[in-house]
Amino acid sequence: MTVQPIRLFGDPVLRTPAVEVTEFDVELRKLVKDLWDTMSDAGGAGLAAPQLGVGLRVFTYHCDGFAGHMVNPTFDVVGDETQDGPEGCLSIPGMSWDCVRHRQVVARGWNMHGEPVEVEGTDLLARCIQHETDHLDGVVFVDRLDEETRKRAMREIRQESWFGGNVPIIKQSPHPLFGGN
Repeated sequence: MTVQPIRLFGDPVLRTPAVEVTEFDVELRKLVKDLWDTMSDAGGAGLAAPQLGVGLRVFTYHCDGFAGHMVNPTFDVVGDETQDGPEGCLSIPGMSWDCVRHRQVVARGWNMHGEPVEVEGTDLLARCIQHETDHLDGVVFVDRLDEETRKRAMREIRQESWFGGNVPIIKQSPHPLFGGN
């Protein structure tokens, strides 16, 4: 198991758009393994490479009975239906707020061997795909909150002992990536 430190909210890497993967090599496979091991150890539903300080477009996921990884993902929204529900992030430990997301998406990308991958997600899996793709674009889910909730979330984050010190957190169980504490 290769568990890595998770970067916390406030770390500039979380606000920097990741670059596309161009080489599907042993280093990429190691990154996917590190993401998987760290996500599993932390009890998360997903984890993006920038959360480990790596500026590449890669994420892992394990939710709603689906598990895998995506390299250079994009997604299309299916229909107009949205969902409003609790969302959290391993980079904002122990906290969650209601966030509106598309209810259904289809993600396309590649696996670590350079083979095409397509994932259809509804509800939690759709939320996870959107959340992790946001990380790859330098967006943190608090950016998606309505104005009032975002202000409250920022007040609560600033009161946390970890905020500002950017001390990496390795294990946060039993806090899941999405949902309550």
